[in-house]
Amino acid sequence: MRLAPLLILVLLALAACQRNPLQVTRSPCPAVAIPNHVGQLTRFNPPESRDADAIDFVAQIVDVEARCTPSDALVTADVGFTVTAVRRAGSAGELPARSVDLPLFVSLVQGGNVLVAKQATAVRVTFAEGSLRGAGRGAARAEIARAAVTPPPEVVERLTRQRRPSDPDALVDPMSDPLVRAALRATTFEFLVGFQLDDASLAYNVAR
Repeated sequence: MRLAPLLILVLLALAACQRNPLQVTRSPCPAVAIPNHVGQLTRFNPPESRDADAIDFVAQIVDVEARCTPSDALVTADVGFTVTAVRRAGSAGELPARSVDLPLFVSLVQGGNVLVAKQATAVRVTFAEGSLRGAGRGAARAEIARAAVTPPPEVVERLTRQRRPSDPDALVDPMSDPLVRAALRATTFEFLVGFQLDDASLAYNVAR
């Protein structure tokens, strides 16, 4: 599965020189996270019920992991995750073999609030006969233009320029400039994974 166009962070030295022990290096990979309230999915039988006794199964996303392969032109980001579920036995205690396809999304968010791309997908969770627990594995891949997230040269120069004690701005943190912060925020991205919930399911999660 490919999300396009996707963007990613570039390595950026924030301190004055390589010998500075306070130097901070930004990762070339997007942060990977599960947003609040969409990491769990509860299905009911009957669907309109919200009683605990009517819970069919509860699924959650776990073991989210990411791998990045950077090149000069692209960064290939692979994200893998597991969906686990616990079901309720039938009225007579039956636990037949069963599979369910659960809707998920993967998305890229820029600067904390701008949705760059979103892709709907699904993961099949399989319960073995006699088992209360089931699991399935999902994955997503993004090919990301590295040049698209390079901060403007003037911002890089301000952040990496060596300053002498005699310079007028020697004690001024470049990050105090709103324009610098905005430029860096524009190159900050998150890769998000979550269940694609309807309004009722999302409200149930929020109220828990």
